Amino acid sequence: MEFLEEFPELGRQELRDIKKTVDFAFKSFSRNYGESLESFFDPLLQFMIWFEKLLIVTPWPIIIGIIAGLAWLGSRSWKLALGSIIAFFIIGRFGMWEDTMATLAIISVATLICIGFGIPLGILMARSNRAQSIITPILDIMQTIPSFVYLIPVVMLLGIGKVPGMIAVCIYAIPPIVRLTNLGIRLVDKEVLEAADAFGANYKQRLFGVQIPLALPNIFAGVNQTIMMALAMVVIASMIGVKGLGVPVLQAVANQYLALGLMNGLAIVALAIIFDRVSQAYGRRLQAHRQGADHD
Repeated sequence: MEFLEEFPELGRQELRDIKKTVDFAFKSFSRNYGESLESFFDPLLQFMIWFEKLLIVTPWPIIIGIIAGLAWLGSRSWKLALGSIIAFFIIGRFGMWEDTMATLAIISVATLICIGFGIPLGILMARSNRAQSIITPILDIMQTIPSFVYLIPVVMLLGIGKVPGMIAVCIYAIPPIVRLTNLGIRLVDKEVLEAADAFGANYKQRLFGVQIPLALPNIFAGVNQTIMMALAMVVIASMIGVKGLGVPVLQAVANQYLALGLMNGLAIVALAIIFDRVSQAYGRRLQAHRQGADHD
């Protein structure tokens, strides 16, 4: 039974034709619209360059003071604020300050972009079951496709540099905030919504006055996951010219420099721990505030 022994796969010529068709179509799109896309993203590039320079030229004690202040505001924990100071001081002491500032710049901008697009998308999914059924498979693909594959179409369209790296980071990092915003809004107690309706709240009042405030712990958990995934993408994005801690890690891998890779890898871990602890602490405070409000 030849049919059972050999899988009925496409012939080489057919596969070659399919690949050529896809590549030609994408290259044609890139040739026709590549410059327009670059112009569209030019303001984003200028903002990223400005923000990165701002972080680098600002005196380091001010940066550390701001980070410690943000850590304390988010967590209300002096231990976490002190830990952030020590971590950034050690990072600077070992000569990784500029790379860390570049990484902070891209993570901050990527997180803002993900929040700006992710939360409205999550709200849309929570509002419409049809939108959820369409967007959920797309998010599944975005989360499961190998991250290196993101780089191919982005580089073909925009070349290498900050903007394509930022786009790749955002594509990789945005699904959690979309999913958790949708989940958080859908988990809001129906009796609370009925009470809001009984008081005559319209859709906007119910959304911004009831659903989003009650969903904030979930939304913030999504922000936390988005930051973590953006940090995880930093090393891969360095392959297409994104400056930061990923570049020396990539050099260490290519040249087998253990110490260099270890130091910069630990700096990324330190950033991840600080972001994770602060955002988790802030989420717990929101949850406690919500429970306190419910109890009252």
